[in-house]
Amino acid sequence: MISVIIPVYNHAKEALECLQALGEQTERDFEVIMVDDGSTDGLADRVDEISSSFHFVFIRFPKNRGAPAARNEGFRHAKGEYVIFLDADVELERNALKVMKKTLDHHPEAAFVYSSFYFGWKLFKLHAFDARALHQQNYIHTSSLMRREVFSGFDESLSKFQDWDLWLTIVKNGGRGVWIKEPLFRVKTSWKRQSISHWLPKAFYRIPWPILGYTPVAISRYREAEAIVKRKHGI
Repeated sequence: MISVIIPVYNHAKEALECLQALGEQTERDFEVIMVDDGSTDGLADRVDEISSSFHFVFIRFPKNRGAPAARNEGFRHAKGEYVIFLDADVELERNALKVMKKTLDHHPEAAFVYSSFYFGWKLFKLHAFDARALHQQNYIHTSSLMRREVFSGFDESLSKFQDWDLWLTIVKNGGRGVWIKEPLFRVKTSWKRQSISHWLPKAFYRIPWPILGYTPVAISRYREAEAIVKRKHGI
């Protein structure tokens, strides 16, 4: 079975759309664990709208603890042999779980599989697994299917790059990934809200901040988390 774990913070509409897409999956052997990370937008009151076509577990934190803590809590309740973490603003293609599971089954030497994807209308094609390239930068999205036994947990002390840290840890432990060329999901975007999958153009990070003594908070957090991950993995 596949355990699909979804952390949610104030994205009730997106979360329900994510669940709707899961209800249409051609793969039927899966469960969904949704962790409400202290939302204040009424998500808990809308749980009854969720499809009953799959086993569903709803967990609610009384206050916001962050996506890594929510994902780890979801994993503690997961029963599947395979695990995938979806953000609320991720919408899977109908065949996504089936293709990922089939690919992982065909590659018993692999720890996880990852696919190309759309961020809004931008296609991220990615490339074949390369451990050296992964040490340079993270190119693997959180929404990748892994074997349960390789999951080491998300580092809850990191404000960013928790997924990069996870993949590097799996690689350090001898795990390898397999790339699926087909884009199997889309990350919805909006400049009007802050989401777990919030993204800025690469050029924004290449600017030699600070400028006039000012460095954006997003850049500061980015650099701090990046430095922690690099020290942690000897990069």
